[in-house]
Amino acid sequence: MKITDARVIVCSPGRNFVTLKIFTDQGIYGLGDATLNGMEKSVATYLTEYCIPALIGKDPGNIEDIWQYFYRGVYWRRGAVSMTAVSAIDMALWDIKAKLLDTPLYNLLGGRSRDRILVYAHANGANLGEAVENTAREVEKGFKAVRVQCGIPGVGNAYGVVTDKKPYEPAKRGLPPEEIWDTSLYLNYIPKVFGKIREVFGNDLHLLHDVHHRCTPIEAARLAKELEPFHLFWLEDPVACELQESLRLIRQHSTTPVAVGEVFNSVFDYTTLITEQLIDYIRMPLSHGGGITHLQKVAAFASFYHIATGFHGATDLSPVTLAAAIHFNTAINNFGIQEYMPHSEVVGDVFKTNYKFENGFLTIDDSPGIGVDIDEKAAARYPYITARLPVNRKSDGTLFNW
Repeated sequence: MKITDARVIVCSPGRNFVTLKIFTDQGIYGLGDATLNGMEKSVATYLTEYCIPALIGKDPGNIEDIWQYFYRGVYWRRGAVSMTAVSAIDMALWDIKAKLLDTPLYNLLGGRSRDRILVYAHANGANLGEAVENTAREVEKGFKAVRVQCGIPGVGNAYGVVTDKKPYEPAKRGLPPEEIWDTSLYLNYIPKVFGKIREVFGNDLHLLHDVHHRCTPIEAARLAKELEPFHLFWLEDPVACELQESLRLIRQHSTTPVAVGEVFNSVFDYTTLITEQLIDYIRMPLSHGGGITHLQKVAAFASFYHIATGFHGATDLSPVTLAAAIHFNTAINNFGIQEYMPHSEVVGDVFKTNYKFENGFLTIDDSPGIGVDIDEKAAARYPYITARLPVNRKSDGTLFNW
């Protein structure tokens, strides 16, 4: 079998997606998700101009060698753009191999370790009352785990919170919007939020919260310690982790579980975090972290240190990534939880999916490969629209982490 062609499909059914479609001389094709929120065209160009010409003629079954070719064979390694491209190639090759063998992807990754995948929902509110109300709405849908974000009095733009009642989507058309942030107000208020949530919903509901890199290590340590009585499933991205040692301070002061890494793209972003057991969950998604080939190794490495997976799964990843993640989570032993934000209905015009949500869990059928397909004619009806993620500033004007 040889790769005969590949093309990149950029479309915007409600939001932007980049899909790689790899064709073979046996009529089998595979799909990979190459979406990088706010930088979609960068990945599309890298794939089209540099990667696809080098793919033609290769045996798609040599997945490990092809992965190394596009990682080790490129002098300027890593980085979000190149690793998203590598991930898309890798995902599509696994899709092809599983289709060739007429089996669902999880069977190539070790078979079933579980029958269903625990997922968490997003609940947010402009104020505490709305946060409680929206958490109740997700619980009514059957979710056993909910990430709670809440507006902060005195802060105009709290991460993860909407004011227009629409589903949360941070990317906006045009140049990046600028948001204003105050960490001290946030630190004073968030423990009150989770105190109220626990009071209303009791101790059985799994609660999660995303700090979104907005604390220093000592601030994050304070927050994690003050949230201990509310037994969070995890505290996500409490600090920006370019300096992995930052998590040592948090670990010294709190037993609140920590999840990190949705912006990571390599195992080398995790080495200190894993070997010193400074985190509890890895968040790097299949579509940004080198694909299935690389994440198998990262997950196995993490398992030796009692660390589980909790992959990023917002709507800025296409249904191809979500389905691939379900297969991956079905197979590995150290699965923890999967983020799940349902795509808008219009996405279903373009992507045909094979998974379903029921009573707090996702399941996937036994379609060969990843099991998701794309309707290219439908995709053409939704042209790309430039959209950018916000830029964040402190209340005094200092540029800060969004």
